[in-house]
Amino acid sequence: MPRRTTPAVSASRLRAGALAAGALALCAGLLASCASSDPLAAPEAPAGGSGDTIVVGSQDYYSNEIIAEIYAQALEAGGYEVDRQFRIGQREVYLPEIEAGSIDLFPEYTGNLLQFWDPETEARLADDVYAELEGATPDGLRVLAQSPASDQDSYMVTRDFAETWDLESIEDLADVTEPLTLGSNSEAESRPYGPEGLTGVYGIEGVAFTPIEDGGGPLTVKALRDGAIQLAIIYTADPTVAENDLVPLEDTRGIFLASHVVPLASDRVDAGAAEIIDGVSAAMSPEDLVALNARSVGEELAADRIASDWLAEEGLV
Repeated sequence: MPRRTTPAVSASRLRAGALAAGALALCAGLLASCASSDPLAAPEAPAGGSGDTIVVGSQDYYSNEIIAEIYAQALEAGGYEVDRQFRIGQREVYLPEIEAGSIDLFPEYTGNLLQFWDPETEARLADDVYAELEGATPDGLRVLAQSPASDQDSYMVTRDFAETWDLESIEDLADVTEPLTLGSNSEAESRPYGPEGLTGVYGIEGVAFTPIEDGGGPLTVKALRDGAIQLAIIYTADPTVAENDLVPLEDTRGIFLASHVVPLASDRVDAGAAEIIDGVSAAMSPEDLVALNARSVGEELAADRIASDWLAEEGLV
């Protein structure tokens, strides 16, 4: 079979082909440019922010870790990248890291944090403490909105005792006509929130004191339930509050320093991230924090499971 030959191509046809190829290349470039600005295209950075990773830290304390995990998951649901640095110690360890810029977001407690930066503060009530804390926070950091949830010392009574004497606040103890005994660690007897403090701040006289050296633990709760004491000093978010149906008495005059959950944030936490965390803080009630802690202690669940369940229940994710 004879070999087929390719016909010669004219110069004009070559020029036309080159122009067509150039036009195709130009169109391809324009299409690529248009595609890169497509609002429906997947963003290169997280949808929630600039693409910088937010480092979330926590104390070496199970309750604080749960709150930090809630922050982390809420931010991730909002499109932010998160680096978890949990259980890194107490304030003397982690606050220098926060101030140095190594940690961007940390669940704190208003009264305790204020006293760390301003040991001489005279603020006692929640709003006063928060206002002073805003002023005491170092440059480059800020506190976001405080939560209704708190984890602080409180006078606790049994449900039966509260209902018998119609108790809601510490002031109501003035109407109790039977002898009152306060149980707590021995140092509380001479502290401003001991019997003398009850007299000086609330005018309630004659309260006896019994030392129970377990920091509001099971011995204190047993003494309260058995009627050996009528008042106990126990943290408001302790799981034993829910387990034993204890009632915290409202501290209207600030015998205890108010200590509400508050996020401490660096300047790397942008407005969108702050809005997410403020939403978390607003949704978390004192009862929620007790229940979260109870799930950790009683059900022995991991912080990430507790956090995800709560966020789902609150409709925050």
